[in-house]
Amino acid sequence: MKHIIPTLALILSLGFTMPALAANDYPTNEPMGGEKFGHSVTHLGDNIYVFRWWVYRNIFIVTDEGVIATDPMNPKAAKLPKQEIAKVTDKPIRYIIYSHNHHDHISGGTVLDGKSAEFIGHENLAKELLDHPNPTVPAPDITFAKTYVIELAGRRVELEYYGPSHGKSLIVMRLPKEKIIFTVDIVTPRRVAFRNMPDFWPDEWVRTLKEIEATDFDYVISGHGPATEPAIEPASVVTQQREYLEDLMAAVKTAMAAGTRNPNKLRQVIKLPKYKNWRAYDAWLPMNIERIWAFYHMKW
Repeated sequence: MKHIIPTLALILSLGFTMPALAANDYPTNEPMGGEKFGHSVTHLGDNIYVFRWWVYRNIFIVTDEGVIATDPMNPKAAKLPKQEIAKVTDKPIRYIIYSHNHHDHISGGTVLDGKSAEFIGHENLAKELLDHPNPTVPAPDITFAKTYVIELAGRRVELEYYGPSHGKSLIVMRLPKEKIIFTVDIVTPRRVAFRNMPDFWPDEWVRTLKEIEATDFDYVISGHGPATEPAIEPASVVTQQREYLEDLMAAVKTAMAAGTRNPNKLRQVIKLPKYKNWRAYDAWLPMNIERIWAFYHMKW
């Protein structure tokens, strides 16, 4: 079995050159490339690939014994990573990892599979699929409660469950050798939280991020981001996401304690200028504020 070469082989999508990077110095400033509503693939080196379709992302890892893939996204999008994988290897997809139960990330497995893969997800995801079945989402063949390790041709991927945060089945995928984590929905760099934070527990979200911060990683690949955002980010984006949530919660709590308890008024008076340049600030910050009002006012 041949060894993975640690030197990075970078594909630069913007047509400019960069100095050669040292091993494990991943291109955190390199945009994804591709069209706004199209798809693109960024090779990070070490046979790790980031696939983007629209604003969704997954990763796939090529080994001598097969491919480890992640969220298929949807039946239309799943055709594309399948084609891209076939461009770099004739090995079969051995594993497909589900990040969580939401069908906008995990549907389309029947298209991506190729009839060879084992599907892996948290045990709560398997229960949720019984309540909300989808014919394009194969039930996981392998489930776990807290952690699970995939080892294939010398490649190791660790799956970790931190408890409820975004739904009850979200996991973090870790490449320990490369010090990379792939995390979906709970970290979206430089963007405020999605609309009214559906299926989020704000306090558990903060707790989860703190626990992730305490682990050993240098890089983050997120499950969302447009073509203009980097394929891989420094670890600091996890802290930035947590600080945004903490600042948001503190601002709402302070305003409510001072007597402003009407959610419409809170939406008008609370501003977080530190984050004014984040994506969706104007459109979604008011929704974020109302969600935190509900958390404090109705314990929801």
